[in-house]
Order: sequence, then structure tokens, then C-alpha cells
Amino acid sequence: MKTEKKWLYGFILAALVIIAFTNPGSAFAQDNTPTDNDVNAIARQMFCPVCENTPLDVCPTEACKDWRELIRLKLTEGWTEQQIKTYFVEQYGARVLAEPPMQGLNLLMYILPPALMLAGAAFLGKAFLSMRQNAERSKISIENDKAAESAEDKYANLIEDEINKREA
Repeated sequence: MKTEKKWLYGFILAALVIIAFTNPGSAFAQDNTPTDNDVNAIARQMFCPVCENTPLDVCPTEACKDWRELIRLKLTEGWTEQQIKTYFVEQYGARVLAEPPMQGLNLLMYILPPALMLAGAAFLGKAFLSMRQNAERSKISIENDKAAESAEDKYANLIEDEINKREA
């Protein structure tokens, strides 16, 4: 039992020594050059002004490569994401943005679809309610017709019985 504990303690000690000597040390700070991920994080929020409906981060044209490098340069100079987007909007118009600004006629794109969906849901709800009420009315009408038929049948049976009594 004691030899097993010594063996376990020796194993743990050896593992700690290995970990201590294989520690890579402190990580050095990276230089101020933006990574491709930093550039693409901004580029995916914009469309290529030359190609139609192609995000800037995946567009293969030389112009887009140049614009991605321009984004990298602006990031290196300390520009913020919003400043870079504003720069591109000033150069090429709001059509370069993947998400148009919430102002002017663009505001309709944010308000109109939800409003139309709500109006459609209200219309469908009213139509289904109307159909349900019509079904209930027709069910009641059918029940009333059956009750009326039943009363007519009773009356007809009474008349037949009276006729049969008189004939007999």
C-alpha cells in the first residue's frame, strides 16, 4: 500500500516538473496590425459597390480586395467601425451597407414588414373566428331542423294513427 502511494506521489511530482519546464512563458503583445477577422467583421456588414448583392468580405474582385485593404489601413490608423462605414457611405452611397440606416424611406423597410404581418395575422384571426361562428350557427341550425323534423314526424304519426283507427 505504501509503495502505491509513493509511486502516485512520484508520478504527480514528475507531472508538475514537466509542466513547470514546458511552460511557454509569457505571451508577448501583438503589434497593432488588424487581423483578417477584424477586417472581415466590418466587411461582412457591407456590400460590394460594383457587384450586386455580394458581401464585401467574400467578393473576389480586385476592387473589393483593395477596399478590404483600405479597411485594414483605417483600422491600423485607429478608425472605429462606424467611422469606416461612414467613409464608405460618403464614397459610394448607403447601398454599400448590408443594413440600411433607420432614416427616411429606409425606415419603411423596418416598419412596413412587421406592420403587414400584424395586419395579416389580425385578418386571419378574424376570418377564422368568423368561420368558427358560422360553423356553430350551422350546427345549431341543423339541430333545430332535426328537432323540427322530429316534431313533424310525431305529428304525422299521430295523423296516421287516427286515420288507421277510423278505417278499422
